[in-house]
Amino acid sequence: MIDMKYIVATHNKGKKAELERILNAVGIEVMTADEAGFVYDEPEETGTTFAENAYIKAKAACECCNMPAIADDSGLCVDYLDGAPGVYTARWAGPECNSGTNIDKLLRELDGVPHEKRGAQFVCSMCCVFPDGRVIEAECDCEGFIATERVGEGGFGYDPVFLMPDGRGFAEVSPEIKDEVSHRGKAIKLLAQKLAEMEK
Repeated sequence: MIDMKYIVATHNKGKKAELERILNAVGIEVMTADEAGFVYDEPEETGTTFAENAYIKAKAACECCNMPAIADDSGLCVDYLDGAPGVYTARWAGPECNSGTNIDKLLRELDGVPHEKRGAQFVCSMCCVFPDGRVIEAECDCEGFIATERVGEGGFGYDPVFLMPDGRGFAEVSPEIKDEVSHRGKAIKLLAQKLAEMEK
């Protein structure tokens, strides 16, 4: 059991719930900066990799709250689009975009592309920064395909169009199943393992 509270560096409710669900299961208690009584302004994500952006966010939250902070940067990399949208996943459809407009753009870009060329990976980089300067990192991915239309009612982000290799969509399965196979679920567990080893 890891006896420490951590800040999660996000204002995204769906992502916070997913982080909290998995981290709590391995004994890590988390809260947002708002819940801890701080005002956290998410920094500009200027990194060229998921790992760099995760570090930027975790470092900013740690400095804001003077507490260990965990951040992730996740994205969708589509084979047919040479890895796009990549680090631009959240803002791919422009400055005023949202999950809906991002998905609409993705489906347009892949219109007419056959299933065998619609391979994609979700990637998640996790980073924990401590006030004393220590940094713990973990990165995992999840292979799948992009659907031709939205399927399912759950999840968030691009989940409605991401299909696992067995054909089920991220937005169709239960949170528990998603946690077992998702990029974020695997990266969180790896990060938790590294945090536990650090305390030995």
